[in-house]
Amino acid sequence: MHRSASRLPRILACAAVPVMLAVAGCSSDSGGTSDANGSSTSPSAKPSPTVAPAKFTGLPDACATVGRKTVDSLVPKAKVKGGTAGKSSDVAARASCSWNGLDDNGVKGSQYRWLDVSLTRYDSDVTLGSGAERATEFYAKEVAGARATEGAKQIKAAPGSGIGDEATTVTYSLTKTDADFSYATVVARTANVVVTVNYNGAGYAGAKSPGISEVSADAVKAAKEAVATVATGSGQAPAAIEPASPKESAAE
Repeated sequence: MHRSASRLPRILACAAVPVMLAVAGCSSDSGGTSDANGSSTSPSAKPSPTVAPAKFTGLPDACATVGRKTVDSLVPKAKVKGGTAGKSSDVAARASCSWNGLDDNGVKGSQYRWLDVSLTRYDSDVTLGSGAERATEFYAKEVAGARATEGAKQIKAAPGSGIGDEATTVTYSLTKTDADFSYATVVARTANVVVTVNYNGAGYAGAKSPGISEVSADAVKAAKEAVATVATGSGQAPAAIEPASPKESAAE
C-alpha cells in the first residue's frame, strides 16, 4: 500500500504533460509570434495613413482679386465696376467674378472686352490625396480644356513664369457675332488653389480687334494679381490630416 501511494504523484505528473502541450498548441494559433526565449509577441499595428495638409483653407472674394485700376485698364466702360460674382454653392471652394463692357467711340468704332477670374480650391483627403495633388490634376484639365476650345484658330500654349507654382497661357482667335475675337486663358496653380483667368476682346463697327500678344499680356497681369490675392487672403492648415478615431467619430 505504501508503494502504490508513492507512485501516484509521478503518474499524475506524467498525465499532465499532454494537457499542457495541447494548451500550448492552441495558444500558438492566436496570430502572435514567439521570440528566442519563448515569449509571445503580438504583430505590430500598421500606422494610420496621413496626407500633407492643404495650404489654403479658404478663398478670397473673387471680385476683389483684381484691382480697380487693372479692371479699368482691361475692361474700359465695364458695366459693373465691382464685377459680377458667379453662383457657387460653396464660395470657400469655388468662386468666380466677371467684367464686360463696350467702349463706344462713335464713327471710330467700338471695343468690347470681357474678363473672368475663377478660383477653385481643393482640401486634402486621405483617400483622394493632398490638396496640392488634387489641384494639380484640375490644373491639367483646365489647360486641356482651353486648348480644345471649339472653333478656335491659331491655338498656342506656353508655360508662364512668376505666376504661382506653375502656369500656362493658352491663346487663340475665334470668330463670332461677325467679329474676330482674340482670346487668352491663363491657368495658374498656387499650392491647392487653381486660378483661371479668361480674357478676350474684339473691335466692332470698323474698329480693329486687339492683337493676341496684347490680350495675352493683359491676361497674365490679371492672373498675377489674382494669385497674389489668394496667397495673402486665405488661412493655412496647422497640421497633417489623419483619419478620425472611432471615439471621435462617435462623439460627432
